[in-house]
Amino acid sequence: MNQYADAYAELPATDDRDPVELVPAAVDEVLEMAESWLGWDGRPVCRDGNAWTPHKALRRVGDHLLDHLAEIECRLAGQPTIPDRWHGRMVTTDADFARFTEVDLDEATSRLGRLAACYRARLTGLDPDLLDRRPAAGGWTLREVVHHVANVTYYARVVGDLTGAG
Repeated sequence: MNQYADAYAELPATDDRDPVELVPAAVDEVLEMAESWLGWDGRPVCRDGNAWTPHKALRRVGDHLLDHLAEIECRLAGQPTIPDRWHGRMVTTDADFARFTEVDLDEATSRLGRLAACYRARLTGLDPDLLDRRPAAGGWTLREVVHHVANVTYYARVVGDLTGAG
């Protein structure tokens, strides 16, 4: 068993918020925080045993959104899912240390906005029973997956507001 299995053994907390809006709201929060990263001084933020930079945070947000969107699509299509075995949060690449510019923010806004729209489109109209159906082999319900994905804001919060305002 790998070191990440325990993290996925615990069921994500859910609540009565509309799952259709959870990921788009999380993306909005990430992008709002990312606006403060334009003045990043090039020094990583060290938290939770990892070095974090603006590019790494946005890479992890995008990876996380894409990985779980693929999981949702496979499950809804009745196909086996392919687990992420890379765990890129533990790696800080040379590219993660690049300056964070207006172009990077614009690219992130476009890419993450499109991913959020995919979640909204995919989840709209799904039967609540389907959202709450536990897979026969065990694991998380689709509602639990969506609530987990909405915690993608963690990656932005770990870098924090770099304007010095908070």
